Amino acid sequence: MSCPFCDIIRREAYAQILFETPLSIAFLDVKPINFGHTLVVSKKHFTGLLELPQDSYEDVTRTLRVVAEAIVDAFQPAGFNIFNNNGAAAGQSVFHFHFHVAPRYNEDGLKIRPYFKIYDSPEQMAEYAKRIRDKIDLKEKSGEQ
Repeated sequence: MSCPFCDIIRREAYAQILFETPLSIAFLDVKPINFGHTLVVSKKHFTGLLELPQDSYEDVTRTLRVVAEAIVDAFQPAGFNIFNNNGAAAGQSVFHFHFHVAPRYNEDGLKIRPYFKIYDSPEQMAEYAKRIRDKIDLKEKSGEQ
């Protein structure tokens, strides 16, 4: 199965590459939210965040910071979004790990309007917290990271 990001990394597909390291690469998104919208991608093919090894994650986040600072310096946006989608239900359309860095402007037309849930009670909220803490504790005790 072909991966468009792997094609860019191998220089088999066109892209405006902005920055790269041995483990990550940044290039302009071909369907930008606003001009300058950039993708920061792991050079090795990993589907999502939970597959990404720690060294690749650290490198990608350093590249993310370099790119975000450059976008702010170049375009002086009113703000910017950094986001990452994991899985189709979360909006991932290219199944190769990447972050988006999108400059944002007042009245740029993009509105993010989540439908917030409300916990029924403090006890229900505590139960969700307990389930997550239990998984964190289990991984910590087993030495997984």
